[in-house]
Amino acid sequence: MSNQITVKLKRSVIGCTDKQKATIRGLGLRRINHTKTLENTPSVRGMVKAMIQWLEIVK
Repeated sequence: MSNQITVKLKRSVIGCTDKQKATIRGLGLRRINHTKTLENTPSVRGMVKAMIQWLEIVK
């Protein structure tokens, strides 16, 4: 299970720029408290790092 990462959207994206909203949608997150399990790839880790203030990493 180490090749997967689970992220949860913890803040609203209403005040975000279009690029930030696209990153959140690219992670597959749609609403607050929505959780998604993704492959742990460099591209996904980069998106998570860019939006870390909006996300929570769920163990």
